[in-house]
Amino acid sequence: MAEVLVVVDHVDGAVRKPTLELLTLARRLGEPVAVALGAGAARTAGVLGEHGAVRVLTSEAPEFAQYLVVPKVDALQAAVAAVSPVAVLVPSSAEGKEVAARLAVRIGSGIITDAVDLEAGESGPVATQSAFAASFSVKSRVSRGVPVITVKPNSAPVEPVAGAGVVEELAVEFSAAASGTKVLSRTPRASTGRPELTEAAIVVSGGRGVNGAENFAVIEALADSLGAAVGASRAAVDAGWYPHTNQVGQTGKSVSPQLYIASGISGAIQHRAGMQTSKTIVAVNKDAEAPIFELVDYGVVGDLFDVVPQLTEEINARKG
Repeated sequence: MAEVLVVVDHVDGAVRKPTLELLTLARRLGEPVAVALGAGAARTAGVLGEHGAVRVLTSEAPEFAQYLVVPKVDALQAAVAAVSPVAVLVPSSAEGKEVAARLAVRIGSGIITDAVDLEAGESGPVATQSAFAASFSVKSRVSRGVPVITVKPNSAPVEPVAGAGVVEELAVEFSAAASGTKVLSRTPRASTGRPELTEAAIVVSGGRGVNGAENFAVIEALADSLGAAVGASRAAVDAGWYPHTNQVGQTGKSVSPQLYIASGISGAIQHRAGMQTSKTIVAVNKDAEAPIFELVDYGVVGDLFDVVPQLTEEINARKG
């Protein structure tokens, strides 16, 4: 059976959820072969094997930590040469998309970014993308070379399936460009205890209607009751009420959770572009004519300061 390369996103051997979703998609196309790079790569084999990886190619060379991007491209180029896959699947993060683009140039192939679904086709993998601020769905495929496809988080369920998970050392010869940009220092991001915004299954966002940084506590309380990530509209971010890292929208982050709750957000196209592919959308807004209500599965017309605390209280009561 044809093999599919899956690039592993991990931190010191702890595999992140988008990689497990990629393994689910890879099984639609062939047998998943995972590529884990960096410190702790060999420790990923157990969980990768439990989710269908037949092989795990690993390299723990120090170059992956010392330099930016290019060493990973060198390694993936070596993996493509060793495996001859029918596709290369990459998590659709900022770094993932840069690595994917560079790899596609290296191997003379086309690239598809931000896919939200994958299926096998007669002439190769067919990817579904959202286009024009998620107003349209587009199906596309790469017509030349090995398709390199980045996939957005939450595009597929995590489905445990036993795989061999055989660990093999990947031989990598680093190019001269690999040492061109050196990492001088790293600062760990302060943990909020909440899920990563782009990976979260539930996102609760606040907008202009929150009316102040101190009022985001209402949004955070609902998010914490649901185990959700917190998002913000551009208006809220521009006003300085919440960090830019939490902005959802065309100029912020794109999310595609199972549940998206928008509170005090009018639903301008800039915001919709970043969350329109969410599976279920709920909005709370006191303006019954707000554009967000054109998009939602469930809408509540009311003051968020009345509705959201009641919702939080009810969720906590049911949990307790």
